[in-house]
Amino acid sequence: MMLISFVVPAYNEEKHLARTLSAIIAEIQRSGCAAEVIVVNNASTDGTGALAASFPDVIVVDEPVKGLVQARRAGFLRATGALIANVDADTIVTEGWLAHVLQQFECHPDLVALSGPYIYYDVSKSTRIAVRAFYVLGYGFYVLNRFVLGVGSMLQGGNFVVRRAALEQIGGYNPVFSFYGEDTDLARRLNAIGAVKFTFRLPALSSGRRLLEEGLLRIGLRYALNFVWATFRHRPFTAEWIDVRH
Repeated sequence: MMLISFVVPAYNEEKHLARTLSAIIAEIQRSGCAAEVIVVNNASTDGTGALAASFPDVIVVDEPVKGLVQARRAGFLRATGALIANVDADTIVTEGWLAHVLQQFECHPDLVALSGPYIYYDVSKSTRIAVRAFYVLGYGFYVLNRFVLGVGSMLQGGNFVVRRAALEQIGGYNPVFSFYGEDTDLARRLNAIGAVKFTFRLPALSSGRRLLEEGLLRIGLRYALNFVWATFRHRPFTAEWIDVRH
C-alpha cells in the first residue's frame, strides 16, 4: 500500500495544473516517501486530461459527473495510500509541506485529518491581509467548535490530508454537498472519531481567482454561512457555485 496518495480534482484546469503537479512531484522527491499522484479529469472540455497524462508517473481518472465532491470520491476510490492528500488543481504545496504532514501523522496516532490555510499568490497585498484576518477569525471558531462545543472542526478544502481508514469509517464524502461546505461537513464527521487539526504551519499557495470574480466580502459571507450551515444543519447553505475558469 502506498504511504500517501495525492488526489487532484481538475475541471478545465489546463492553465494551472502543470504547476500544481510539478510542486507535488518535487515535494515527493524531497521527502523520499512512497507516494502516488492521481488527477481526476472531471468532465473537462479542454486539454486537462492530456496534460495530466503527459506526466509519466501521474494516474488519470475520468469522472464524467461534474462536481468537486464527485471528483474527490473518484480519486479516493482509485487511491491506495494510507493517507489521502486532497490538493486542488490551482494549488501549490510549499517546500516542507509533505515533511510536516508525515511528521504530524507519525507523532499523533489519534490524528485523522490535517489542514492548513491558503496564501493567494495573485491578489493584492491588502486582499491577502484581509484573507489572513478571515482565517484568524475562522481559527477562533475552529477552537470553539472543536475544543469547547465538540460539534466539529475546520478543514481547508484543497489543502488537507485525511487517513484513509478514517474516511472509510465515516462513509466517505457526503453527496449532499457538491462544492460549498464539503470540507466543513467532512471535518464535522471526522471530528467524531478522531482529531481534526487546522494549523497555520501547513500553508499552500493558491489562485485567488474566485475572490477576484465574486468579491472579497461576498465570498467571505458565502463561506461563513456555509460553514455554519454545514456544522449545525448538516447541509450546504449554497447549492450552486460560479464557474471561475475563463
